[in-house]
Amino acid sequence: MKKHLSLLLAALLLAVQLPMASAAADSGLTLSCASCLLMEKETGTILLEDNAHEKLEPASVTKIMTLLLVMEAVDSGRVSLEDLVTVSPYAAGMGGSQVYLEPGEQMTVSEMIKCVTVVSGNDCAAALAEHLAGSEGAFVTQMNQRAQELGMTDTTFLNCTGLPAQGHVTSAHDIALMSRELILNHPKIREYTTIWMDTIRDGTFGLTNTNRLVRFYEGATGLKTGFTNSAQYCMSATAERNGMELIAVVMKAPTSNQRFEDAKALLDYGFANYAMTPVYPDAPLAPVDVLLGTQAQVQPQLERDCRLLVQRGEEDQVTTRLLIANDVEAPVELGQTLGRLEVYVGDELRDAIPILSSRQVDRLSVPGIFTRMLGKLLMAG
Repeated sequence: MKKHLSLLLAALLLAVQLPMASAAADSGLTLSCASCLLMEKETGTILLEDNAHEKLEPASVTKIMTLLLVMEAVDSGRVSLEDLVTVSPYAAGMGGSQVYLEPGEQMTVSEMIKCVTVVSGNDCAAALAEHLAGSEGAFVTQMNQRAQELGMTDTTFLNCTGLPAQGHVTSAHDIALMSRELILNHPKIREYTTIWMDTIRDGTFGLTNTNRLVRFYEGATGLKTGFTNSAQYCMSATAERNGMELIAVVMKAPTSNQRFEDAKALLDYGFANYAMTPVYPDAPLAPVDVLLGTQAQVQPQLERDCRLLVQRGEEDQVTTRLLIANDVEAPVELGQTLGRLEVYVGDELRDAIPILSSRQVDRLSVPGIFTRMLGKLLMAG
């Protein structure tokens, strides 16, 4: 029964689709870039896209994957932010955007993350790659493995920096996927991506963020810019307003200014047309009776909180429908499915949240059943 209910819930959720704009032209936006995509972070819903699977050079936007692997290592405890990274001659010789690391120089993982996010330091990206994997080549193998795990089917990484290399490509769609993974599951990265100006080397070397939206766009939270002559101007821009965070990916814009204007236009469109609204049952969930259990009742609970992505103006159309068992026969497992909360916008089902048992309830033994029956008889007498 539980298996069938789980399959039903999965089928319902697969059927749930929020109406979305498929192309920038349909939304009335005029953009300069060759490819773009706008995604809502929490649900991963694509709000708008245009040529989003076109394989293009990402330049330093590549470093989002580099940062993702570094933050995964930090959050798993494999490395510490305070670990010292010793710079190799190879990393020091990266060229391009850099903080001019010297061979043998040491810098903490935290400082190197700051240099990668704020000024796109190629030398720091390579040093971090070597620190985590032993070599840039081994690290790039991990980058491509992680890309496959995230469903980034348009992507081939050949380095950890985004420096020009024939065949080093990705897409706006794939950049959004790795950007979401980074900001959703590693929120500490925001401490670095929101820095506008800072210093390293005891204040002797200044840093100013290549992402000017951090200073000039309300709610900006990051994320990464990129430029080479062949890639032109790229970025993954993230911003949060009213509890909703958006990811706007822009690829191959002709100028730096047009890149930022395209990103702002995408973000403005998202904030103007969509919102996240919290959803709750109409009343607290009542205990469910347990038949032949060591406890008479079990308290149900929602599997997860629900925040629904809706188009502006739909907020007052959100309703819920509670489907839950009146009783359940013991034994009851912890986390056993007892029902579901369906969430509608108008007549359209948008979400279905499983309702689970909050505890385990064992089945009464035969002597226990006899004792309970005897107690009821005595009370009745």
